[in-house]
Amino acid sequence: MNTFLNRNTLIFILALLIACFAALSFFIAQHPILPFDIKFSLFIQQCHADWLDKLMLAISFFGELPFSLLSVVLVAAVFYWQKYKREALFISTVLLSGLIILGIKNVINRPRPTAFYVRLVEVNRFQSYPSGHVLSYTLFFGFLIVLMYTSKTIPERTKNIVTPLSLFLILTIAPSRIYLGAHWFTDTVGGFLLGLICLFPLCYFYFRKKQVNPSPGL
Repeated sequence: MNTFLNRNTLIFILALLIACFAALSFFIAQHPILPFDIKFSLFIQQCHADWLDKLMLAISFFGELPFSLLSVVLVAAVFYWQKYKREALFISTVLLSGLIILGIKNVINRPRPTAFYVRLVEVNRFQSYPSGHVLSYTLFFGFLIVLMYTSKTIPERTKNIVTPLSLFLILTIAPSRIYLGAHWFTDTVGGFLLGLICLFPLCYFYFRKKQVNPSPGL
């Protein structure tokens, strides 16, 4: 009964996330420039400094090409090297999110923030909605947190490093993108929602056929 209820709850949450993302995407397609977004960006950017620029750029570093690809490949390689071959495979599938984000960006076709509205610390290509950085951080680092939380063979010292670092990056990537002038607030909300939506099937298939044989620790 508990398993049934949990499954139904997860399905409901996923359906709600999809509905929210679809509604937000439709709204953004009709209203690409929102006064609220402009005010929120100006609020975030009202306090700025060279050191803060560098910090925000550092937070966004793992989402920049080609470093985003290299980061996923490197982490997957470490898991594979430590005999976590199945985990390495699922980590690698995060790269598919790049195709998803490009497809949605082209459909919505929302322009990036410009210097007319906000302070630009970083100039970007491609469309603005949804934020690819927020999506990839939510999906990639979110899945790492899931692995750290559920694995019984990963050493505690590894968990104590990876979990807080991943959580920090997930929580700070959205403010950093807004601060840098790379995205609107609603872009980051869309990226977060889509990241959670992608995280659901990734975790589902991972736990569905998870091997019970213990693996050596990282």
